[in-house]
Amino acid sequence: MKFLVVGLGSMGKRRVRNLQYLKGGEIIGFDPRKDRGEEVEEKYKIRTFDDFDRAMAENPDALVISTPPDLHTKYAIIAAKNDKHFFTEASVVDEGMDELIDICKNKNIVAAPSCTMRFHPAVKKIRELVEKNVIGKPLAFTYHSGQYLPDWHPWEDYRKFYVAKSETGAAREIVPFELAWLTWVFGPINFISCFKGKLSKLEADIDDVYQLILKFRAGILGHVLVDVVARVPYRIFRLLGEEGVVEWNWVEKRVKIFSAKDNKWTELSVDEGAPEKEYIAGEKMYMDEMRCFLQAIEGKTSYPYTFEEDKKILGFLYAAERSSDQNIHVKMG
Repeated sequence: MKFLVVGLGSMGKRRVRNLQYLKGGEIIGFDPRKDRGEEVEEKYKIRTFDDFDRAMAENPDALVISTPPDLHTKYAIIAAKNDKHFFTEASVVDEGMDELIDICKNKNIVAAPSCTMRFHPAVKKIRELVEKNVIGKPLAFTYHSGQYLPDWHPWEDYRKFYVAKSETGAAREIVPFELAWLTWVFGPINFISCFKGKLSKLEADIDDVYQLILKFRAGILGHVLVDVVARVPYRIFRLLGEEGVVEWNWVEKRVKIFSAKDNKWTELSVDEGAPEKEYIAGEKMYMDEMRCFLQAIEGKTSYPYTFEEDKKILGFLYAAERSSDQNIHVKMG
């Protein structure tokens, strides 16, 4: 297998590391910035190109698309039209997605949109606890996901990459990133209410806080806070059930379960793998996601997330924004 990693920024480098660790095959890279290509060539000892057509002329079997989100569909459509398997990073823009879905219907290729958090060991454990009814019927949850934007990539100016642009803003991107796993655990959303806004002094034309209230088809109520202003990084989740509580603290790498019947807490450690230098999140979930993509190409498994699902998740984001802009609750179809 030959893989072309499209985009050699932070996520592109991560995917090169993933593929090298998994021994997926030959890896080449493309980025229009020569400095990024040179850095990757020196660090990972792979060939890179600053011309996309020249990279495609190498006839890769699969593309891993790690560009800014507003370019994902452009390269995905090229991959699909050329009968190449492809993986894209998390989406925040759905322009061109209908065309992409239509093209892929007639192709015998693996089309894999990222759903990274579904591979996080704590998220998998939470889903297992819900499915096994460990704390009885789930009633409500609260979840906070936040990290100060300049801390995302401390080695570069946050004002100069896509997270500082309104369409692909950091907080806006994280909302569907989190909803992809929350709907996996709790099912479809029926109603969305939201407040969002630019509240901080960050030098970026983005909404930096999103507050969502969700009502799921199963009757569960959820509160989700996504921000890029928290000076301490957070992922804190608390689920209330009729017979207990589940808590997840990402920073402390633990899931706790309270049983009302036994009147005690049980604590489970979470191994998310060691983070790369200057990062906070462990590499394991990214590695497992890429492993699943490779196994799907080999026919060993099915990739667990589709572009049809991804488009629905983005629909929840857009509904949340409409709720805030128009001061209304939004009923989902």
